[in-house]
Amino acid sequence: MRTIPDITDTEQWLMRTTLRERYGREIEMQFADAEIRLAPSDRELTICPTIYWQADDGCHFVIFKTGDSSYRCQFFYQPYKQMGTGVRQYNNLAECAVALLQAQADFVVQQGNA
Repeated sequence: MRTIPDITDTEQWLMRTTLRERYGREIEMQFADAEIRLAPSDRELTICPTIYWQADDGCHFVIFKTGDSSYRCQFFYQPYKQMGTGVRQYNNLAECAVALLQAQADFVVQQGNA
């Protein structure tokens, strides 16, 4: 089984800074582990360190660390309807976080115009 390195202090700082810039205040993040398939063909799940937070509008955000400098992300309002950025994997956490926040903001605008 592949071992993914834990989320570093630098990655935590980067996320706190990014979220503070987005929301204008401190946002509580939770750190956990999630079991995911790294490739669709994988039979086994890999344990990945995970960053989770929830916005005031009820949106949930998740960033999975899938390797050294490798990240995946998604957001959802209901667990059965998960959305992402359209990019499967990022090699930069800041890019991943900003793209995720932008995708969610675009989704909110799109829903308002529907």
